[in-house]
Amino acid sequence: MQATSPHSITETASNKMFMQHIFAELAKGNRKPFADAMAEDFCWIITGSSAWARTYRGKAAVRAELLDPLFAQFADQYSNSAQRFIAEDDYVVVQCRGKVTTKKGEPYHNSYCYVVRLAGGKMRELTEYMDTALTERVLVAPA
Repeated sequence: MQATSPHSITETASNKMFMQHIFAELAKGNRKPFADAMAEDFCWIITGSSAWARTYRGKAAVRAELLDPLFAQFADQYSNSAQRFIAEDDYVVVQCRGKVTTKKGEPYHNSYCYVVRLAGGKMRELTEYMDTALTERVLVAPA
């Protein structure tokens, strides 16, 4: 017999619905629900060995060191559409695809897998897996 989880099925389902709502808005180009969902101590981990790969600690650092330099390179509205959500305990895994054109005129259509840990109705941690070769080819590395 499998051990029972300390998290209720309702909490897991609620986390999944929360992330589905955020990505429904991201698909329309609305980044506000995503930004609002980050806890103040939010941690964004980009895996791999690209210039973007590191751990960004705190909502302010995520904005200043990751999102602002990234979005400064975009010529049009960024959207991100999810294909799949898998939820277990406090985690929701989101398989998704971003779409935007850079100011250099290059398409930046990256595929992602986000592993998001939620607690207290906020995103606490996001681990990102992506096409790092595309990132290195199309984006200017952060300072």
